[in-house]
Amino acid sequence: MSTDGHASHSPTFGPTVALSPSIESLIKQISEISIQELAFPMANEKFDADIIVIGAGPGGYVGAIRAAQLGAKVICIEKEYLGGTCLNWGCIPSKAMIASVERLQHVQHADQLGVIVKGDVSIDFEKFGARRDKIVQTQRGGIGSLFKKNGIRHVEGFARFIDAHTIEVEKDGKKERLTAKNFLLAMGSSVIRLNIPGLEKAGREQNVWTSDDAVTAPFVPESMLVLGGGAVGVEFSYVFNGLGTKVTCVEMMPNLIPMMDTDLGTELGKLLGRQGIKVMTGATLEKCAKTKKGWKCTVKRGVETEEIEVQVILLGVGRKANTEGMDLEKIGVKLHKRGVELMDDTLMTHVPNIYAIGDVTGRIQLAHVASAEAICAVTNMVKGTSKKFDYKAVPNCVYTVPEVASVGMTQSEAETAGYEVTIGKFAFRPLGKAMAIAEQDGFVKVVAEKKYGEVLGVHMIGAHVTDMIAAAVVALKLEATLDYMCDTIHAHPTMAEAMLEAYEDAAGHAIHK
Repeated sequence: MSTDGHASHSPTFGPTVALSPSIESLIKQISEISIQELAFPMANEKFDADIIVIGAGPGGYVGAIRAAQLGAKVICIEKEYLGGTCLNWGCIPSKAMIASVERLQHVQHADQLGVIVKGDVSIDFEKFGARRDKIVQTQRGGIGSLFKKNGIRHVEGFARFIDAHTIEVEKDGKKERLTAKNFLLAMGSSVIRLNIPGLEKAGREQNVWTSDDAVTAPFVPESMLVLGGGAVGVEFSYVFNGLGTKVTCVEMMPNLIPMMDTDLGTELGKLLGRQGIKVMTGATLEKCAKTKKGWKCTVKRGVETEEIEVQVILLGVGRKANTEGMDLEKIGVKLHKRGVELMDDTLMTHVPNIYAIGDVTGRIQLAHVASAEAICAVTNMVKGTSKKFDYKAVPNCVYTVPEVASVGMTQSEAETAGYEVTIGKFAFRPLGKAMAIAEQDGFVKVVAEKKYGEVLGVHMIGAHVTDMIAAAVVALKLEATLDYMCDTIHAHPTMAEAMLEAYEDAAGHAIHK
């Protein structure tokens, strides 16, 4: 407006329009908003770090290191131990326990290979635990060394957001405020307790264990009911059965490891049953009652119920995202029932300078997925890119004996998606290497699209398959066809020959079948 109250006009590309008083007022208000009032400070503001990573599990610590490698100034916050759940209570200690049990079984059955072992063969439970703990501590120290090497500041404590660029970290009553241009949420997940009648207040002291308790088990139980036949449940069933515990594994779905191809779950149930584990699928734990020696468990299977008395109950199902008390929603980060909500596969949350990866997103709860997501997320942050994470070729492994590994679509998933599929299958039993090492259980199953032969999924159960699955991951990542895989030479004699035979079977010309 001019000083005399008449509208002043300037050249336009259309008809000249006089501004109404209400629009005038709005323009005046917008022009008076200061930079400081914007929700997100400008990127050139001085921060304590370019990226603050919250959580030092396999997602967080890997993201912190990659961000530092890309030139970012990085701070990593961890409320407890470097390595997170995977290193301290999950993947690593449980694999150490599995390895000891497997070695015990190798010695117990050494006579099959012509090796005579004299005297008693048993587990020294104290050394068994000490070895597990040393592995964890060594790896934990390794992460600390990598942080120092890469110039990453490690801050101990619990982080709570003040605004989108500021957190307050508290440790033993002491508080410190830290600012960053960007944040990576990598808080992981923790075990939850299911609402089972009779177990409401029962914990470790009453011999009701979670997976966290099981990796630091104070003794070998005489008997145990494991609730859950997923990866956690079957791995601990294997461990404690091998240590001498009478184990019952209860899974509500029709097969063990229900997240994998049905054929794998069926075979694993059969092989664990052969080892002495009582496998109850299609079953639920209805209620429990305390007894002098332990627990009386009522298991319902169809219309029938069975009472099973055990010394220990191991709850091997259920995890929740660690988001509580962080004030995420107050700063605009949206949550859903499984954790932090992402805008898209760039791994950005609804607050543009905050990304989230791993278990805390409620997507895929696997350590290697968290690590890969972290690299994608920090690369986007540092380089300003919008690369989307590719979930097509994610390997999934279970470390029982025999091992189980899978990547890509199951047969059921491929058929449901509308593919006309061809299936290839080959057992390890006739292979020369399998015979030589006395590891003949299991098979490889290939799911491929029939018209062009694209490999859609590879699923295997047997010795060393968690190592072999990497080759199948590459096949899916590169969108390989059966022709390519059948033309790929596999060394002889190896367990991996079963993969070649399965590809050939899917193509209709397996040599040894």
